[in-house]
Amino acid sequence: MSDTSTDKTPLTVVLVHGAFADSSSWDGVVERLLDAGMEVRAAPNPLRGISIDSAYVRSFLEQIDGPILLVGHSYGGAVITNAATDVENVVGLVYVAAFAPDEGERLGEATPTSKDSVLNDVLLPLRYPTGGNGQTATEFAINPAGFHDAFAADLPPERTAVMAVTQRPVSELAFSEASGPPAWRSLPSWTVLATPDLAAGSDLVRSMAERAGATIIEAEGSHVIMISKPDVVTEAILTAAAAVGRHAAGARS
Repeated sequence: MSDTSTDKTPLTVVLVHGAFADSSSWDGVVERLLDAGMEVRAAPNPLRGISIDSAYVRSFLEQIDGPILLVGHSYGGAVITNAATDVENVVGLVYVAAFAPDEGERLGEATPTSKDSVLNDVLLPLRYPTGGNGQTATEFAINPAGFHDAFAADLPPERTAVMAVTQRPVSELAFSEASGPPAWRSLPSWTVLATPDLAAGSDLVRSMAERAGATIIEAEGSHVIMISKPDVVTEAILTAAAAVGRHAAGARS
């Protein structure tokens, strides 16, 4: 890949969705970033586990020329933490109500420490095939009855009813696999902290952001603040883009 210190290709914002969702969760943010003249891509997240998902997103990133500002929501934060570690043209990270795990950390061990999160109480275990001979593994979905209150309390119930039906389950490996060396150790980062976040847990998101040395942007909103308040999230991304853009410009001069 090209060196970001000399690359004059425009910055690309890459958005990575989290569990129980797909890239359409970024629609409002994408619309606003495009209106602002930004280059934007949305990376599909397979939701099959830390190693599989980060490898997929890393491959997605490696096919983009020029500097990248990588943005992750929720579990997508764990994915970008791992995916960006060895990608030279990623110049910054933005966590949106997202996990920023450290090396060796498992989300399944970290999330129960949150006093704010109620998500574990509404998860439904399901089975999915992993290969031949009838082999299966566990994945999780959110019980539709608890989807609104735990995941998206600041959206109308009629909208969250649709989201509950169209949600994408996430493999248990997302919670049990250990995270690798974190990209936030070598990259500037920002965190949009939604309060109250009853899914990831505002307290856990804050503690991870502080550990990563992230610039914290706190706003009232649910776990899906990029849907309920896309202006807030877009502004945070544009702030980060301007900061990494100035850094890259200084490196080129």
